[in-house]
Amino acid sequence: MRTRKAALVGALCVGLSAALTACGSGATDPDAGTNGVGKLDAAKIQDKAREAARGADAVHLSGNVVSQGRTYKIDMRLKKNGGTGQLSTGATAFELLRVGDELYLKAPAAFWSQGSGGGAAGGKLEKKYVKVPSGDPSYQQFKGFTDKDVLLDGLLGLHGKLTRGDHGTVAGVRTIRVTGGNGSGGTLDVSLTGTPYPVRVQRAGGAGQLELGDWGQDFALSVPDKGATVDYGKKIPTGADPSSGKP
Repeated sequence: MRTRKAALVGALCVGLSAALTACGSGATDPDAGTNGVGKLDAAKIQDKAREAARGADAVHLSGNVVSQGRTYKIDMRLKKNGGTGQLSTGATAFELLRVGDELYLKAPAAFWSQGSGGGAAGGKLEKKYVKVPSGDPSYQQFKGFTDKDVLLDGLLGLHGKLTRGDHGTVAGVRTIRVTGGNGSGGTLDVSLTGTPYPVRVQRAGGAGQLELGDWGQDFALSVPDKGATVDYGKKIPTGADPSSGKP
C-alpha cells in the first residue's frame, strides 16, 4: 500500500512539475502572442521590416536627422506621391510640401532674409508656399525629406554584421531590436505586433534617431491655392539653399 501511494504521489508530482514548467515557459517566452518575427535571425528581421515599410501606403516620421553636416528635426507624413510636414535646423523652422514633382517651401521671413539677395524677399515670402524649381540646388535635398521610399531605404539599411538584440517596447509597441556593427552600424526596432513595421531607427555614426508610426494611415495632400503660393521661376532666394551653409 505504501509503495502504491508513493508511486501515485510521485506521478502526481511529475505531472504537476511538467504542467508548471509548461506554464512557466509560456509566461516567459518573449515571442508568445507575437507575429513571430522575433524568432528570426537578424538579417531576416531587417528584410521583413523593409518589406513592410515599402508596402505601406503612408507613414509618420519624427525625430532628428543629420544630413550633410547639419542636424534637422523632422516631423513628416509621407506617402507614395508626396509628403508634408515640418523641418527645423538651428533656430529656424520651415514647412515642406510635395505633391508629385511639385515641391513647396513655407518659412518665416528670417529664413528668406539670410544669404545674398534674400533680405528684400523675406517679408514678401513669409507665410507663402514658395515653389522650389527642379533645377534649384536645394530641390533634391528638400525632396529627399518628402520621398517615402528614398528616405526609408536610407534609414532602414544598417551597416556591418547584423545581430538580433533584446525584446522591448517603443511607444507601447512590443519590439525586437536588430543591431548593426555592434551598435556602430545603427539599430532598428521592429514591431512584434501585427505587421512587422519598423518603429524606431537609430542611424549609424550618431546621424540621428527617428520614430515611425501611423503606418498605412492616409492623410490629405494637395497643391496649395494659387493665392498662397509664389513661383520664383528657375531659382529661389539663396537664403533657402542648404548647401550655402544657411537653412
